[in-house]
Amino acid sequence: MDYQNNMEFEIRNGFLPNMYNSDRLKVLEVSSSSVIIKMSNTENRSVFPVDNFDYWIKRGLLVNVNEKRRTS
Repeated sequence: MDYQNNMEFEIRNGFLPNMYNSDRLKVLEVSSSSVIIKMSNTENRSVFPVDNFDYWIKRGLLVNVNEKRRTS
């Protein structure tokens, strides 16, 4: 998946890095090696390697809000 700034993802149960019990996260910055995100219940930022972020999406624990709207 090609990540872009301001993409939003719904967080599902089982997403282990969800320390703030957020229901969504937003992509703030993307580079070739990392994705910087902000969860909805905090002002803190988190950084994930792209491969790690891909893993959570493939497991269905992060769902692109725009993709969800298309399939609903």
